[in-house]
Amino acid sequence: MRWKWTEWHVLGALVAILAALFAAGWLTRNDPADQPPIAIAGGGFVFNYREAEAYFGFQAQVMRPLPAGSILEARFEDPAGGDDHVVWERLSARTRHYALRSPPLTGIRAHQPYRVAIRVLDRTRSDVVFETMRSYQSSIPSAALPEQPLTIGPGYHRNPAARQSGPQR
Repeated sequence: MRWKWTEWHVLGALVAILAALFAAGWLTRNDPADQPPIAIAGGGFVFNYREAEAYFGFQAQVMRPLPAGSILEARFEDPAGGDDHVVWERLSARTRHYALRSPPLTGIRAHQPYRVAIRVLDRTRSDVVFETMRSYQSSIPSAALPEQPLTIGPGYHRNPAARQSGPQR
């Protein structure tokens, strides 16, 4: 006698296949609780020659929900040797991407690593939710910047007080 597929056999086979696929998915999933709450997406030094300033910073992306009113804090090392520059921003449920940068810096040396300590604090700043450390280095020193801004104002007009280098047009 030849075996026949009945509706119950087909249903049972489908349930078995679905159970096997669910088990495989469950075993290979990435649990969001295992991820850090924020991921550092990039960072480094920025030299703005027009305004004669240099700073460094980073971009952060929120990877999982954080307590309401959490604070993203960064402590940037001062290349000139002073105290760390502390910058912070309150996190919002409406935004997932943040960029923090140091104030304008002097004394930057080429190929010298400078650290930034990144922390996520609760809204009262009493509990550290997450912390990490990064270091960034510049390929050029801050001495490469002009002594005065090359432009002034919102329209980037030439700064009459800036020294002209090279041939004038």
